[in-house]
Amino acid sequence: MRRLSAAVLADLPEDVRRPSYDRGAIRTGVIHLGIGAFHRAHQAVLFEAALEAGDMRWGVCGVSLRSAAVRDQLEPQDGLYSLVERDAAGERVRIIGAVRNVLVAPENPEAVIAALASPDVHLVTLTITEKGYRLNGGSLDFSDPEIVHDLAEPAAPKSAVGFLVAGLARRRAGGLPPFTVLSCDNLPHNGRLLRDAVLDFAGRIDSALARWIAAEGAFPQTMVDRIVPAATDADVAALAIRIGCEDRAMVKTEPFFQWVIEDRFCSPRPDFAALGARLTTAIAPWEEAKLRLLNGAHSAIAYAGGLIGIEHVHEFVALEQGRRFVESLWDESVTTLSPPPGLDLDRYRAALMARFANPALRHRTAQIAMDGTQKLPQRIIAPLVSRLERGDASPMLTMVLAAWMRWVGERVAHGGETVLADPLAKRLAVIQMAQSAQARVDATLALDMMFPASLVPMLRPVLTTAYSELMDGRVRDMLFAADKR
Repeated sequence: MRRLSAAVLADLPEDVRRPSYDRGAIRTGVIHLGIGAFHRAHQAVLFEAALEAGDMRWGVCGVSLRSAAVRDQLEPQDGLYSLVERDAAGERVRIIGAVRNVLVAPENPEAVIAALASPDVHLVTLTITEKGYRLNGGSLDFSDPEIVHDLAEPAAPKSAVGFLVAGLARRRAGGLPPFTVLSCDNLPHNGRLLRDAVLDFAGRIDSALARWIAAEGAFPQTMVDRIVPAATDADVAALAIRIGCEDRAMVKTEPFFQWVIEDRFCSPRPDFAALGARLTTAIAPWEEAKLRLLNGAHSAIAYAGGLIGIEHVHEFVALEQGRRFVESLWDESVTTLSPPPGLDLDRYRAALMARFANPALRHRTAQIAMDGTQKLPQRIIAPLVSRLERGDASPMLTMVLAAWMRWVGERVAHGGETVLADPLAKRLAVIQMAQSAQARVDATLALDMMFPASLVPMLRPVLTTAYSELMDGRVRDMLFAADKR
């Protein structure tokens, strides 16, 4: 079967939406670090809308910091891929043309730096997951092997921070202004954390460069929201039948789209507000609501569902007990929020539950469960800290942590540390060697990158109880009893 490419666009079914603009007229105004499925289903779609509106400055150069897989998927397709939006009513297919090319950083770091230094580039966006920032306790981890390498070899970096600094240094040396950097990862205060990491790294290389970035650059906070499950071979095969050609770079997603951006730029930008994003001067309330309600519930479903053999999110909330589990978790987390104007929390919760229940997405709990040590601090532990400091009992938040601990134990027991897909996999595996539940709880709470020291005395007894119950009793009964306490 033919691959999707520019040559076959005219042959696609009439109901498949195609780029209406001249792709040859696009300029590359965006460099995206970490060009996975989420970027292609989220930020790239907004840049596509800018191109459709006639602003040809916003083509995307994707950068893979690890593997050549996405480049190898897109290159034979002229950078084109299908965006498949699915819900209970059916699916809509749209061909996205905003991605002009993909660079593979390990193959040619100089090409990435040169792209960052292009006068046409005004924005750098990132979706590199929480662990990609190389942070420890909120600050750049100078013991991280990639950061150590990049300080020694700044002209051939490996890390996202190293590439940003190298690109900014090249722009400064060439008399160009800096680009605006937009972190699109689920980190609270993502722009500030990235700015601090970049300045810390730059300061180790060239203090004048660090001062220039601090004075002239911009790192707005952002919040992104769209559920993007990993596409499967079955998805690719079904789409091939639907459109008459094979698309190995397809992405599937839901109709919902949200991008909230702090209105602080140092460079030209698309008309974000007209294109569907929200500009604000206060990002934190939006960020906290999304992290603690959507992402927090996703983690809860991933670990609880994983323990009882539920493979997909929609299957979990199809259970009356599963929906009640999520609602009870939200009842706790919502008390820690200060919703911004324009966000009705009751309506937001109802909309989230409807999104979780979407049977067409088939969002796998195993996909969500990865990198728990990086995700849980902002999704579950942060609201738990707020409640415990007020003296509020938090059985659901505590039970999610206990479920994660048992999930880790079962994964290690059945496959060893390699199946955890977590940057702290080795330490988590060692913790499982402890003989008693209390010893495993104590060793887990000693993970200071996850648990603030002030939280440990308050959390130790309740987490020990919850974890012991999960270890001693029937898992389903223990999980679904928690919301009745």
